[in-house]
Amino acid sequence: MASNLIQFQHGMSLPQLIQCFGTETAYVDALQRARWPAWFICQRCGGSAHCVVCSASRRRFQSNACHVQTSMTVGTLFAITKLPLPTCFLAIYLLSQGKTGISALALKCQISVSYPTAWLMHHKVMKAMADREAAHRLCDAVEVDDACLGGERAGGKPSRGSENKVPIAAALSLSNKGHSLYVKVTQVPGFTNDAISKWARSNLAPVTAVLSDGLACFGAVTEAGCTHSVEAVGKRKPRDLAQFKWVNTVLGQSQDNAPRRF
Repeated sequence: MASNLIQFQHGMSLPQLIQCFGTETAYVDALQRARWPAWFICQRCGGSAHCVVCSASRRRFQSNACHVQTSMTVGTLFAITKLPLPTCFLAIYLLSQGKTGISALALKCQISVSYPTAWLMHHKVMKAMADREAAHRLCDAVEVDDACLGGERAGGKPSRGSENKVPIAAALSLSNKGHSLYVKVTQVPGFTNDAISKWARSNLAPVTAVLSDGLACFGAVTEAGCTHSVEAVGKRKPRDLAQFKWVNTVLGQSQDNAPRRF
């Protein structure tokens, strides 16, 4: 059986994390590059000329023009925390790399902090990831599909429209070579023209070329300035639909890891 390309894709391993960020200086340099890619910029005056003021616990950057001091952690996930940067980076790694996520209690054990501290770090990292996801919009060539997640209770009807399932829209953008780039799996109120139109405005960039399986509501992506083409599925199996290989793989993984409700 062929390997699932998404399931077996390479990520950063823990030894690689340690190799890349083996010292406190490496963590500081990484944060500094992310915070100020073109070097220091003062938030007050916009000047770049500065000096570094060092204390026993941290470094502060002071603008030569307005003399305002700024820490590298201000305005970041690491603000108002006394945790060392290696611990913070390890928390981010554990929360972002796990396929099924990690609880605050498990994070507490992994990074050796109190439960309230672990809960706060868990909340801050997950919120930052959600904010980043909400701000990003897919573009160029995109595959879309519908699905329903959840289990059936006794007496509930199966498949689309079930009162026990959550409707979701899945979209995946492709590179020029047809490789997967970014994916969005979003809960929607239902598979209606109005719901998909609002979803497209929030998740797709204008002029995106959208390919769907012909579900009528997906035609509403044109209201967001996208183009829409259809590949009729009929009675073909997902494995026979090369056009939807990536989005079907993502949905299969999502359904395998979705909580079951009975």
